[in-house]
Amino acid sequence: MAVSTAKNMPPDGHGLALGVDLGGTKIELALVAADGTIRHRCRVETEADAGADRVIEDITKAGKELIEGASSSGSGAPTAVGAGVAGQIDSHAGIVRTTPNLEGWDDVPLASRLEEAFGVPAAITNDLNAITLGEQAHGAGKGYDDLVVVFVGTGVGGGVITGGRLVEGTGGYAGEIGHTTLIADGRDCTCRSRGCLEAYVGGWAIAARARDAAREDEAAGKELVRLGGSIGSIEEITAETVDRAATAGDPLARRLIEETGRLLGFGLVSVIHTFNPRRVVLGGGVIDGMPDLVPTATEVVQENAMKVFLENLEIAPAALGDDAGVIGAARWARIRGAGTTSEDT
Repeated sequence: MAVSTAKNMPPDGHGLALGVDLGGTKIELALVAADGTIRHRCRVETEADAGADRVIEDITKAGKELIEGASSSGSGAPTAVGAGVAGQIDSHAGIVRTTPNLEGWDDVPLASRLEEAFGVPAAITNDLNAITLGEQAHGAGKGYDDLVVVFVGTGVGGGVITGGRLVEGTGGYAGEIGHTTLIADGRDCTCRSRGCLEAYVGGWAIAARARDAAREDEAAGKELVRLGGSIGSIEEITAETVDRAATAGDPLARRLIEETGRLLGFGLVSVIHTFNPRRVVLGGGVIDGMPDLVPTATEVVQENAMKVFLENLEIAPAALGDDAGVIGAARWARIRGAGTTSEDT
């Protein structure tokens, strides 16, 4: 497999790197020091339907204004720029192959566009790979060379560090933990497959499972429907609705969260058996909003993983919050800017 060195490197460059976290609703930009400290930051809305050229123009404008403001306060200019983007990212070629959050972003050479705009080396990667790099260097994974990061939000994504190296795969697409098969021929997923982990524990999937349960048993689903929205429609039920109903003691909602935690746990068992990590870091909006998922998933892991894989295994919450993306993107820029390239092992 192809991996990129993140271990025994020289210090993460000198001075500042510009980290960009490009999402479907917002773009976070930050000038990040080598120790992971954010020195200056800004946020702009993403014009997701405007096409790649417009969004890159917005990144360029906001980034240059951020750099100019930082320079006026005595900070130096960045030596590299890195970006994390949700989707299939060819990190070797610096190309966004496709992304679910942005219109018209098929095969966009984002790295070269950023190099042209800022005049420094640029590197791009999947957003969860960026988060993984951030957590490994400066967050919950600090000090761990064998690490898996799993984020559960609207979808499910992850990143893997093994032997101190970020696992990228042949095209840089590795780490799609959410699209590993949990149940053969199971529920439809947003990808072309069925039965993926995301199709059961992602935010959209929790909502879909709750709607199905409310349809199957209208009496049991009454509280979910009541809390779902103003018009009392099953279609208004969301993952947040399930959380609110469970907090209020609703039996159906509590059962759904228990099932979700167990399904997440079985997904983690597969990941643990595949990569044998020292630490698993869990984060994302669903994890933050439904904290009961973590102990349930951990119990499943303890009961079902092979004993040798449980030796010294730790499961911990993510530590960097919303800053993980920009911190990790800046670190990726330094790794690539330091001349470290992918190598086949």
